This record gives sequence, C-alpha cells and structure tokens, in this order.
Amino acid sequence: MPRAMNGTVSRKRRKKILKLAKGYRSVRSTAFRKAKEAVEHGLCYAYRDRKNRKREFRRLWIARINAAVRAEGMNYSQFMHGLKKADIQLDRKVLSDMAIHNQDSFKTLTKTARAQLG
Repeated sequence: MPRAMNGTVSRKRRKKILKLAKGYRSVRSTAFRKAKEAVEHGLCYAYRDRKNRKREFRRLWIARINAAVRAEGMNYSQFMHGLKKADIQLDRKVLSDMAIHNQDSFKTLTKTARAQLG
C-alpha cells in the first residue's frame, strides 16, 4: 500500500498562510513558520482592535458632545439626562454629528434638555 503524504492538503494550507502574509517584510512573508506566527499575531490584533475601534469612536463622540454642550453652559451628563427625560432617543454618533455640522438644531436640543431638568 502506498504511503499517503497529504501533499496537496499541506500545500494548500501553506499557500493560504503565505497569502495572508503578503505585504509583510522580510522572512515574515516568505518563510512558512515565521509567516504563520506573524499572521496569527495579526489576526489576534485585528479581532482585538475591532472591539477597540467601537470604544474609541464612542469616546470621541462623547468628547465632541461635551465640548458643544459646555459652550451652551451645561455639562455632558446633565445634557444626556435631560434628553432621556424628554424621551429624545438620538445616539451619540448622531448627536456628535449634529454638534459639528448642524449647530442650530443642536442648540434647540440643549434648550429642550435644560427645560426638562427644570
């Protein structure tokens, strides 16, 4: 009985890793073992940073809203509490965009929030 070598399967697996390592420098793009290490690290970082990107955008939106609201004489937490009491359900991304591009409507929101706080 002939010896099975799994040649096509192994080659396919290696080519897949080397394709993912394209663009890496030096041995990390050509040598399978180093490429595999680099790709595994890269995939871990990609997974982690997909989560971190959401966190960082939320921080950015909050900072923008806070800056715009402070110009109106409130702070972020009072503003968000007033919006919640007024049952205005806009997310932070939209509020941040309004604070930058549509200041007039944002000012009406701050007035509404201030009125709800009483």
